[in-house]
Amino acid sequence: MSEALDDATVVDEAVMDEAVVAAAPAEASPLLSEPRDGVPPVLDTLDDLERATAALAAGSGPVAVDAERASGYRYGQRAYLVQLRREGAGSFLIDPVPFGDLRRVGAAIADAEWVVHAASQDLPSLRELGLEPTDLFDTELAARLAGYERVGLATMVELLLGLRLAKEHSAVDWSRRPLPEPWLRYAALDVEVLLDLRDALETELDRQGKLAWAHQEFAAVLRAPTPAPRADPWRRTSGIHRVRNRRQLAVVRALWEERDRLARQRDTAPGRVLSDASIVSAALSATESADDLGRLPGWGGRSTRRLVATMWPVIVGARALPDSELPRPAPPGDGPPPANRWPDRDPAAASRLARARAVMAELGEQHRIPVENLLLPDLLRRLAWSPPGSDPAAVAAYLEAAGAREWQVQLTSGPLAPAMADPD
Repeated sequence: MSEALDDATVVDEAVMDEAVVAAAPAEASPLLSEPRDGVPPVLDTLDDLERATAALAAGSGPVAVDAERASGYRYGQRAYLVQLRREGAGSFLIDPVPFGDLRRVGAAIADAEWVVHAASQDLPSLRELGLEPTDLFDTELAARLAGYERVGLATMVELLLGLRLAKEHSAVDWSRRPLPEPWLRYAALDVEVLLDLRDALETELDRQGKLAWAHQEFAAVLRAPTPAPRADPWRRTSGIHRVRNRRQLAVVRALWEERDRLARQRDTAPGRVLSDASIVSAALSATESADDLGRLPGWGGRSTRRLVATMWPVIVGARALPDSELPRPAPPGDGPPPANRWPDRDPAAASRLARARAVMAELGEQHRIPVENLLLPDLLRRLAWSPPGSDPAAVAAYLEAAGAREWQVQLTSGPLAPAMADPD
C-alpha cells in the first residue's frame, strides 16, 4: 500500500473537531436567490448546443454537472434538464429532449473532472444521454467521508459556504414545458455552488487525511457496473410481505405487470396509475365482481374507478391459473440469511457479527465516517457468516476480493480479524 495511504490512516481528531465547529453556519445565512450571471436560457436547438459545447471545451478546471428528472411523474428515470458550469464558460441549462443524446457535450468535457452531488443518483440518467465522466468528485460522498451527518446539497452549502440554497423545486415535474423561471433559477444555482463546495470539501478532506480515501471512492463509483434488471421486479411491491399464498402472489404479479404496461404506454409513473397499496388490497381480498373491486381501499378514486373494468379481468385470470403457473415464494439470495435468524441457525456466526458490528461502530466513531461507508453492511455480514479465519492477512484478502477499497481494507481488516475467531 502507498506511503500516502499509510500516513492518511492517522487522523488528527482535534483537527476534525475544529473543522466541523468551524463549518457551523451563521445564525442567519443569506439566501442565495439569483445566479451571479442571471438565469441562463434553456438550450434546445442545435445552434445553441454547439455554442455551449464550444464554450465548455474552452473553459478550464472541473465541470459542475447536475440532472433533473421527473420522478413520480414520468415513466423511468430520464433526465429532462441537464445543468453544467465551468470556469471561463459560465452556466448552461440544456433541454435534452430535442437532441436524443448529448454525446458531443460529453466529448467536449471528457477529460475534465466532473463535480456531481450524489453521483449514483444522476449517473444512470446522464449515461443514458451519452454523458460519461472519466474523473469524478462526488460532493455528497465527500461530505460523508468528512464526517458530516446531514449531507444534502442545501445543508452542505450552508455549512461550508455560509449560504442558504432554496430547495422547494427539487421534486417538481421537470418534464413540464416551458419550465417556469423560478425552477430554472433553482437549477442554475445548484451547479453554481458545486464548484465552490467541491473546493471546500477537498480542503476539509485534506486536513483530515482522507483525500486519498475519497479519490478511491470516486473511482469505485465510476467503475460500478450498471445493475442488471431485476428478474421479478413485481416482488418489490410495497406491502407484498402481507401476501401469504401463491394465488394471491399471482394477482400481485398480474396487476403489477398490467400497471407497468399502462404506465409505459402513457409515459407516466406507475404509482400514478395504481398504487402498490391498491394492488395488495386487491390480492388479499375475496372480491367476486368488478363492483366489489371498486369498493376496496385505494380503488374508489376517480382515476382508479376507471381502471376497474381493465383490472378485474386481470385478477380473474390470475386466480384461474393452474398451480404449475403460480409464482413461487421469493428464492433465497446468494448471501447469508437475515441476521435476525442467525442466533437460531448459527449462534457462533451471530456472535461474530455482534463483535464485528461493535468493532465497526468504534472505527466509525474514531474516524468520523458512517459505518456503511467504512464497509458495506452486506459485506460485513458475509464475512461474519463465512469468515476466512482470524488472520488479518486472510481477512484483508477476503475484503479485497469482495471489492473493498484499499483504504477500507487497511482500516478494517486488522481490527475485524480477532472478531472472526470463535471462542475455544
